[in-house]
Amino acid sequence: MQNAISLCMIVKNEALNLPRCLESVRGLAGEVIVIDTGSTDGTPEIAARHGAQAIPFDFTTPDFAAARNRAIDHATGRWILMLDADETLDRASIPAIQELVARDENAGYFLERHNPTVDYVVRLFPNRPGCRYRGRVHETVDASILSAGGRLLKTGIRIDHNFSSDREARRRKNHWYIGILKEEIAADPSDSSRLDFLAAEYHQLEMFDEAAEIAKLIVQVRPLDARAHLVLGIYDLLHKADPVSARADFNRALTLRPGYAEAESFLQLLDSVG
Repeated sequence: MQNAISLCMIVKNEALNLPRCLESVRGLAGEVIVIDTGSTDGTPEIAARHGAQAIPFDFTTPDFAAARNRAIDHATGRWILMLDADETLDRASIPAIQELVARDENAGYFLERHNPTVDYVVRLFPNRPGCRYRGRVHETVDASILSAGGRLLKTGIRIDHNFSSDREARRRKNHWYIGILKEEIAADPSDSSRLDFLAAEYHQLEMFDEAAEIAKLIVQVRPLDARAHLVLGIYDLLHKADPVSARADFNRALTLRPGYAEAESFLQLLDSVG
């Protein structure tokens, strides 16, 4: 079983976090592939002391998908478990991972990531040629798994994210990501997923006018996307103070997805305030 799983990571200056991450998966993976994008704090040496294969990667042009894919290229296990150095696996989830790997289905699995909030990210998937990450930032493997005929399934497997408390560092990263996302959008305007991430970056920076403009653009390029209309309605209501437009957005979302609970709740809110 152990040889069936390759743990893959990309790291930079993670000397403090990496040992804790690797300890959390002890005994689970047959090999650990660590792609280092330019550490200066001894991270590669720490990885090697924990039995990992540490591989340098030129990150002059930032591309997180390329770095993750380099790790996968070196992996020999039938399954990939992808973690970041500031994440730890809940060791109580190890039997669940082993059970899924034993099934050997063509599926990628969402893990439950605990930040200040909870979200779901695909981090366990088959090591198949078509399963590769896309996106220089906010890189995802989801679309390639689906394109290869696989499914995406949610699990209760838990990972904990050591969320940075340095607000200014987070803001610098937001602005860095915005610049890269704009470059990606200019290079491939057809990939509307980049717009979703761009809106999210603006929102995290509390640049709500900019986020609202991107939300409007998303509706234009994905007019049949009910959630896109819902999100635009939220911006129109809460940040643009335009209840008329918001009502139209929510009604459109409800038309596209009958019974859409979130759209219905916002319409009820609008009705309650007249």
